[in-house]
Amino acid sequence: MAAPNIVNVATITGVTTYHSGIAVTTGGKGSVGITTVVSNGSGSGKVLKINSLSAAAIGSTTGVTLQYFNDINHASAGSTVSIAMTVSVPTFSSLVVISKENSIYLEENTCLGIFAQPNTGTIDVICSYEQIS
Repeated sequence: MAAPNIVNVATITGVTTYHSGIAVTTGGKGSVGITTVVSNGSGSGKVLKINSLSAAAIGSTTGVTLQYFNDINHASAGSTVSIAMTVSVPTFSSLVVISKENSIYLEENTCLGIFAQPNTGTIDVICSYEQIS
């Protein structure tokens, strides 16, 4: 199904999700450490508007990478586009990666994945978005 017409929407639902303790060896891809933050399954009939995504450094950490996946299964590097690449997150601080000023849309069968950089602490992530259908 194609993305819904966002001019004539029937429903907009606000959602906030979080993931704590993201490290190099956590996430759906094991040692690769990719953690899916938000996904929009194929056939959902929705488009997701990502309004904000913040990353907080827990302990000694140097960076975080946020990527857009054009395939919900993180299938290959060819289906990946970096939104933030090895962005420094100061120790015990937070960083806004996506905000209302640079919001993005996730169409069906796409997702956002995040991972911490090697040999660092962990990252906590919180994401606020709207499900539009």
